[in-house]
Amino acid sequence: MPGEANPLQISRCVQLHHEAATQRGLKLFIGYDFREYVSITRVTPTKGPTFPNFRPDRSPIKSGEGFWMVAIDNNGKVAVLQAARLYDLSHSNLAEHLRSLKAFYADPTIHAHPEDSCICSAASAKKITGKVAYSGDLWVRRDFRGRGIPKILATITRRVMFAMWAPDFSCALVQRWTLDKGVYETAHQEPGGAKLQLVEEGILEDNWLTWRTGEELRELMDHSDQSETIFSS
Repeated sequence: MPGEANPLQISRCVQLHHEAATQRGLKLFIGYDFREYVSITRVTPTKGPTFPNFRPDRSPIKSGEGFWMVAIDNNGKVAVLQAARLYDLSHSNLAEHLRSLKAFYADPTIHAHPEDSCICSAASAKKITGKVAYSGDLWVRRDFRGRGIPKILATITRRVMFAMWAPDFSCALVQRWTLDKGVYETAHQEPGGAKLQLVEEGILEDNWLTWRTGEELRELMDHSDQSETIFSS
């Protein structure tokens, strides 16, 4: 059964990757108040619209069911942002959650635009159920791209997810070019994750689905003592 995370092991892994970020001129911080997150993203130059599933005015996140990370450069400027949250899909699945727009809005009948839509054709999305940890809203400032930063954040995110929730699945929606360039390290990937249109948010994307099972997350924790390639990148 997934769970029973080793706090010392997780702390060590997070610290190692924090040091990897420090070597790249960044300081990492983790937060839990999404009102603060939105206040940061709103004034961050070149950052696109914050996805509504990370905005309390559109999709409130209960205490203990979400976190976000920000990386600050040596001048105190925001260089990297990412967020994660937990979905309870014990009576649903990811495909249904996306298509209904409940993945983005607490109440789509109130918050969604009439022309909003999400088409999810990835077959695996129907099998993703139970406690589902979702990460997204990744932004990396242009001058920090190509330095392996997304891999560092993804590794920390996975470990924090495992520590907080021991989910049945973790998943993300990503653009195809990020997979082609190896921006992320994924266990599974599939096209048709979400053809998404959110009119008022100014979001129009066609994303792939990436995911891991809870057992695969546990295996990552079990092998956390092994050296990771990102440190030498």
